[in-house]
Amino acid sequence: MLRSVKHLDGFRIRATDGDIGTVTECYFDDVSFTVRYVVVDTGTKRMTHEGWLVDRKVLVSPIAVRAIDWDDKRIEAALTKTQVEKSPNIDTEKPVSRQHEIAYYGYYGYAPYWAGSYLWGAYPYPYAGSGPALSAVELERKRRWNWETKDRQDPHLRSSREVTGYHIHATDGDIGHVEDFLVDDVSWAIRYMVVDTINWWPGKKVLVAPEWIERVDWDKSMVHVHLGREKIRTSPEYDPARPIERAYETRLYGHYAQPCYWDEWHDKGI
Repeated sequence: MLRSVKHLDGFRIRATDGDIGTVTECYFDDVSFTVRYVVVDTGTKRMTHEGWLVDRKVLVSPIAVRAIDWDDKRIEAALTKTQVEKSPNIDTEKPVSRQHEIAYYGYYGYAPYWAGSYLWGAYPYPYAGSGPALSAVELERKRRWNWETKDRQDPHLRSSREVTGYHIHATDGDIGHVEDFLVDDVSWAIRYMVVDTINWWPGKKVLVAPEWIERVDWDKSMVHVHLGREKIRTSPEYDPARPIERAYETRLYGHYAQPCYWDEWHDKGI
């Protein structure tokens, strides 16, 4: 099922022996557009190198998630409070470096997602037991994310809070701004950006899939999509109050004459 990233704000993270803290934002990579971490405010303080007391925030990977109670706004994690207390610190005011990720994965003993061909490295899902079982043939169908072609010193991680508000630019002009992200609650892949078109078509919200992005200008906070304004204006409207059904997605992809991701998700390893 697809879930709102904004909806995750304030979710309690529960370890095996008690609550850890609350979710404040998510980090996703800009290669595969997959949520790699939720940022958790532990409610405690830590001392910076400059001698300032600041709120201590930690990363929790979807690899640790075992269950999500969407009604009670709670995430159950296969972690202990001591593990989290001793985990590497994170400065949310600075980019998360690959060195930080290596230290994080080493601390928890996780296999790094950037070391394999699936969405989560050796698996299509963050936790091997979290998705539907795949046959031997399906397991051989891998999506090559080509991490080796990327600068390994640049993890390409982006803050959901920071990217919210980015302008969306069609092939022939602006159409709105990013309001939210819709994430698959099994693979944690971002399926859509929710676009608010209030300045052009008041009251209408539309969805844009990451596959339709031409490029992102991170310096100018601008997302360029290879779609025309009129095509976007006449696309099926998104209603946040209603769950997304496959029939709606089929109409959406049909409108843009784009291949449906669920027809080839095994091939893509997601």
